[in-house]
Amino acid sequence: MWTEVDLIDWAALRHNYGSAEDVPGLLRRCAGPDPKDAEIAADDLLNHLFHQGGWICSAAPATLPFLLRLAATPDVPSRRTLLELVSRLVSEAGLVAEKWVDPGWPSAWERALPEVLILLDAPEPEIRRAAADVIGSCGSPGELTLPALLRRWQAEDDPATRLDLILALGRAALQEPAGEHGTGVRHLLRELLDAPEAQIRLAAVHAITPADPALPAQQLGLLLEAVRDPSVELWQHTSTVETGVQGVHHWTAALLTGPSPSFTLGLLDDHPDVEQRIGGLARAGGLLAQWRSPTTALLPRLVARLDDPAAEVRFRAAELLACLGPAAAAHADEVAALIGDTDARTTRRGETVAEAAVWALARMNDPRCVPGLIDAAAHPGSGFASNSAHYPSADWHYAVLPALHEVVGHLPDHAGLLLPMICGRLDTATDDHVLNAYCTVLADWGSAADAAVPQLLGLLENDQTWPAAARALAGIGGAGNRALELLSARAAAHGAHTELAAWAYWKVGGDPGPALEALGGTVTERGFPRPALQMLADLGTHAAPYADRLRTMTSAAEPWTRIEAAHALWAVTGDTEVTVPALMTALRGLAEGTCLPVMLPAMRYLTRIGGAARPAVELVRGVPARDQRLRSSGGWRGFTQDESFSTAASELLAACD
Repeated sequence: MWTEVDLIDWAALRHNYGSAEDVPGLLRRCAGPDPKDAEIAADDLLNHLFHQGGWICSAAPATLPFLLRLAATPDVPSRRTLLELVSRLVSEAGLVAEKWVDPGWPSAWERALPEVLILLDAPEPEIRRAAADVIGSCGSPGELTLPALLRRWQAEDDPATRLDLILALGRAALQEPAGEHGTGVRHLLRELLDAPEAQIRLAAVHAITPADPALPAQQLGLLLEAVRDPSVELWQHTSTVETGVQGVHHWTAALLTGPSPSFTLGLLDDHPDVEQRIGGLARAGGLLAQWRSPTTALLPRLVARLDDPAAEVRFRAAELLACLGPAAAAHADEVAALIGDTDARTTRRGETVAEAAVWALARMNDPRCVPGLIDAAAHPGSGFASNSAHYPSADWHYAVLPALHEVVGHLPDHAGLLLPMICGRLDTATDDHVLNAYCTVLADWGSAADAAVPQLLGLLENDQTWPAAARALAGIGGAGNRALELLSARAAAHGAHTELAAWAYWKVGGDPGPALEALGGTVTERGFPRPALQMLADLGTHAAPYADRLRTMTSAAEPWTRIEAAHALWAVTGDTEVTVPALMTALRGLAEGTCLPVMLPAMRYLTRIGGAARPAVELVRGVPARDQRLRSSGGWRGFTQDESFSTAASELLAACD
């Protein structure tokens, strides 16, 4: 084998990290005597040849036969990982466009398939399972794969391998031509719906559903019985699924499309296994993250879990109530009962149940959250993060707490109680992110943050902290006029952020002249930068000398530039003929569920314009009543995003009525 490996010009081939000349060394290490090093090398190969998918590199066809030879060799310690790599490659080859598949791959796979079929009879169950997964992942015709899969099925006695074989049989039966065994396999899978083993029945539903999408809803009782049965742990040992309770819940829930809460309600029924109760809440989070309508049905079940004996369950229940926020406000008393619950999760941050309760009360605008927030600020090791984190939008839910400043930002109604804590944070902040975050909170609160002005004046005198303080003072407005002299001096210094100092000077009551001059200095060939556009909008008619430049920028290709320029042009000139159509371009696809962050300010700007923005009504009319959430983020942020979109659309409709 190694002679054949050395005959290949690996340097001429490519993988995800460039030249494939390192592949021979990795293959040799995969076969080496040290199991730990062999696994490391196999993982490196997986990363090099597959990484995150998206293409089949030129090194993959050349490596494939050697991967299978190693996988067929009993004393190779990394056999299982090498077959996982093969499974990912054959699956990706069937998903990506033909132009992203190396021309040598199809013939390489055709030659390799017989070797994979032989592995179905390997002595080791884990290799048989891995081979079944590879066959189920490939796009080869069923007439080539079904005979071997059926022979293995009839002989197989390992419970986990039987599950992998069922899934592989279901997929192979869909690959036409299926051959003479296609009909028989489909009949076999139907018979397995009545098998005595719960997980065999579950596997059969998964295997049949691609050809019969209505089956899962018809077999809801079967699904719930299987995923809540102790035997569900068998899936951890499979090659195709290889996951525990929560993973099986999620995998099975994906069979049921739409907002129906029936499956999730079944998962939320009481269960002696804490992993099952956690899994039920995880699935509830996934459903609620996508749809609004299940809230009514699921809310009582979430509240019931606040009394669960397990801290993780109580935490997740409170965290989901926080995500629902105003919709869960009627249960604020039950949440407040957990304020003293200091039991912690087994996560890196060790978030407590009490902290989840504080977050939930904050989302409900309940003042009982304030003492907990003040206490969290006094203890830097709290479960609330110091910096913001973002998670992708998905069909599952990230049960995490926001950063402390993000919680506080939801509470302008309680500014009087929270301002001493914020000022204390500003006084001790050694992290620019923390300083900027709390100054942004003060700016967003506006005049409600008046009492923070003395603290901000001190920050304004510091050459390192003054920009954050200037933004906060600009948001607070006229109450910050004690900063006029300091801001004027900063603007006159013509150093970094001159335009910020001059704009803040205007916002707290100064003359617009310095801001207009400083903003003029930010213009490049491409126009004004985005922050400058927002400042020009604040200046309104004072910025009339820049109207022509703003008008040109309303046709910019970049959406954020376009909508900020349109808003500034309207604020400066009152023009609606150009600005309304420019703002409307950002809302295309909104009615069909497309959600982009730029859409939110576009709606808000159109609302300020009022009646002249009436042409935008049809683009947002269905948003408030929409069931599927509008979000581009996961975790709690997706819920608040959806609320903001719905509110902005309602306000726009009202403004144009």
